[in-house]
Amino acid sequence: MASIGTVKGMVGLVTGAASGLGRATAERFVREGAKVILCDLPSSSGQDVAKSLGDNCVFSPTDVTSEADVKQALAVAQEKFGRLDMAINCAGIGVAFKTYNFNKDKPHSLEDFARVLTVNTVGSFNVIRLAVGLMGKNEPNADKQRGVVVNTASVAAYDGQMGQAAYSASKGAIVGMTLPIARDLANQGIRVCTVAPGLFDTPLLASLPEKVRTFLASTVPNPSRLGHPDEFAHLVQCIVENPMMNGEVIRVDGALRMMP
Repeated sequence: MASIGTVKGMVGLVTGAASGLGRATAERFVREGAKVILCDLPSSSGQDVAKSLGDNCVFSPTDVTSEADVKQALAVAQEKFGRLDMAINCAGIGVAFKTYNFNKDKPHSLEDFARVLTVNTVGSFNVIRLAVGLMGKNEPNADKQRGVVVNTASVAAYDGQMGQAAYSASKGAIVGMTLPIARDLANQGIRVCTVAPGLFDTPLLASLPEKVRTFLASTVPNPSRLGHPDEFAHLVQCIVENPMMNGEVIRVDGALRMMP
């Protein structure tokens, strides 16, 4: 009978891993005995973060929208650790702008809308389509599985707020592609899931005034606080370790439902 797995000894590629949810995931994986290719922009603190995590973590400068950058990160995985078992998509950006600002008589920038979708959705798919090629070379386990992909959406995919048209569209697309990609890769034994986090204590929220942070935390029903990044990372680990988790989007939000 197949048993629950463990990330110990596995090799994972984590994007957006220099800060926030991605960093927490990389830190948890290394702590649990996995090896990590830490991917983030060249301008990020990725090199320092990777160094702080020791020999089981290596930084590969990566723009997720670049085929060359992602291929280079996969080459690093192959060269340093000999394989790839997990691809965790945490890289993402957002903008806040209404579809039309009637006070300024100005429409939403089409360039900004396209950029958010390109980084969040196209970037995630770029990593998936390339990473699974390397995963597919793994010897299958007892469940005939070779690897796991975990994407990051958001509760904004369902409860998008004013000014979030671009961000919500990008995350909704990640939700929408989860099941078909899981089906595409099923015969190869590669699972695909997505996590939709609510309000988490990340650098993005840390930049807000304390009064605003306190208010946001109070909107979460239970527990009534911002999520800790390691709680997101814990769910990612659970998805990787549970072989029946596939083709699903899981909210981790303390029962938060964002009202307009």
